[in-house]
Amino acid sequence: MLNSRIKLLSGMKLTSKIAQDGRFSIMEEKEEINIRTSLVPGAHGESIVMRILDPKSIQMDLEELGIESYLFSIIEQEIIKPNGLILVTGPTGSGKTTTLYAFLRKIYSPEINIITIEDPIEYHLTGITQTQTNNERGYTFLEGLRSALRQDPDVVMIGEIRDTETAKTVIEAALTGHMVFSTLHTNNAAGVIPRLIDLNANPKIMVSALSLSIAQRLVRKLCLHCKVEKILNQKQKEIMKLIMDGIKEEGKSLSNYSINPNAPIKLFSPVGCEKCNMSGYSGRIGIFEAIKTNEAIEKIMPQNPSEREIKKVARIQGILSMRQDGIVKILNGVTSFEEVQSVVDLLEE
Repeated sequence: MLNSRIKLLSGMKLTSKIAQDGRFSIMEEKEEINIRTSLVPGAHGESIVMRILDPKSIQMDLEELGIESYLFSIIEQEIIKPNGLILVTGPTGSGKTTTLYAFLRKIYSPEINIITIEDPIEYHLTGITQTQTNNERGYTFLEGLRSALRQDPDVVMIGEIRDTETAKTVIEAALTGHMVFSTLHTNNAAGVIPRLIDLNANPKIMVSALSLSIAQRLVRKLCLHCKVEKILNQKQKEIMKLIMDGIKEEGKSLSNYSINPNAPIKLFSPVGCEKCNMSGYSGRIGIFEAIKTNEAIEKIMPQNPSEREIKKVARIQGILSMRQDGIVKILNGVTSFEEVQSVVDLLEE
């Protein structure tokens, strides 16, 4: 009965035995909350996962995402350029759409023609033409992108690059006077180039199109009212020291990130209070890394480089890796060691 009710609310076919996606909305204190549903038939019954999409959670400005100041300045410079391709990567639920929306809000003006192709439209943006894919009617990301390009846009945001044709069309758009924002599913920023090559993108052409590759994860922020200082165990000390030493070895000063390198390492843990509904956490923040397509990256791109080779060349760019950004946020008391460890491999080189 419950499954049937959810399927009905979500606009799914009640008698179908195939995987389906749907959505519905509820009103909570005069605010509309969207619920995205995913159904997969199993051997012992149907599995339904519901994802809560609070429009307020993605109405964030670029300054609120938690991007470190140096990377923030790079992003600010790149998103206002007249053409190029900026890709945001990460798993489902890592905040990619929120970041893309923040880009659009940052650059919006009545003089700029912005078109989006989304699946689905998660939040309505004033002054921007937003379209939604409909696979049953043949309006895919690829068809939506082709249609959008006929509208003479300045900026195009496409929800995801899923196939070869879409990848090629996105790159062509970036090379012909459009700024394109989109997402990919890779583990890190260095994985963007190999993934595009896997999608048969021509590396020699790609170097002129791809401006910036960004990877991100979401972690919960510690409640300011109840967090407490925690004693590090030996393993945590070793990991923290290893990553902090790596930051210094790459020529970056810890003091640039509001960290006193001579002070004892402090970690904080969640406790729980009335302010945070006894969870110990309140709100979420992003952990980021990025690779700019500079001359050094351009030189190795045609060689079909591995992620490790790309990371090695990108280190001189001075941008924190996700593990480094996570450690900085731990040291600043923004989040806990456990939160960062749950989304980032802190032992990865």
